[in-house]
Amino acid sequence: MIRLVLFDIDGTLIRSGGAGEKAFARVFETEFNVPNGTARLPFAGRTDPSIVRDFFRQHHIEPGRENFRRFFDSYAFWLDHLLGQIAGRVLPGVPEMIRDWQALPRPPAIGLLTGNIRLGAQIKLNYYRLWHLFQTGAFGDDHEDRSQIAAIARERGSHWLNEKLRGDQILVIGDTPLDIVCARAIDAKVLVAATGNYRLEELKPHQPDWLVENLEQVAVKELCR
Repeated sequence: MIRLVLFDIDGTLIRSGGAGEKAFARVFETEFNVPNGTARLPFAGRTDPSIVRDFFRQHHIEPGRENFRRFFDSYAFWLDHLLGQIAGRVLPGVPEMIRDWQALPRPPAIGLLTGNIRLGAQIKLNYYRLWHLFQTGAFGDDHEDRSQIAAIARERGSHWLNEKLRGDQILVIGDTPLDIVCARAIDAKVLVAATGNYRLEELKPHQPDWLVENLEQVAVKELCR
């Protein structure tokens, strides 16, 4: 029985029209005087702090606590500002799937497993009216390594439910190969949807337990078997 469901955010729950990446670019330019600062930075499936650390390394900026604080204070402002200016959407099947999990006789905890910092996740999901649906989770400011974030999410889910969770009682839902990697790090089951930047044929070799075009294509009862 699935007792904890952990959702990725970008490309899984929502498409924000690139608001997060655009907010990064604005901070790089306004705070660190680097235009086009996102040009050589991969984003998909990564943690926000690891992306910022790569930027600091590329541009010989001290990766100290003060510069990270400076970055993320400005990032929160720009993210909130840009979300209202860029067309985005909740992805197909998301509200229905969460509602179906909640309707089970013994519903699992619904949580987040994301590389977004917590405040960034909250800003995005509040904008799309989803934040209130999540009871627990772990974020990019908990750890820079997604596999470690998964372990933290598992422990917080266990605490929320007041029961020790085995890996097969946890389902990670994402859209990238890195979501599969972090799910396997805690021996969790994994469902991957091709709703982000990866196509089905790119995701299939990574052997998720379930692979779908979008979350409308899978029923919660199938995931509980």
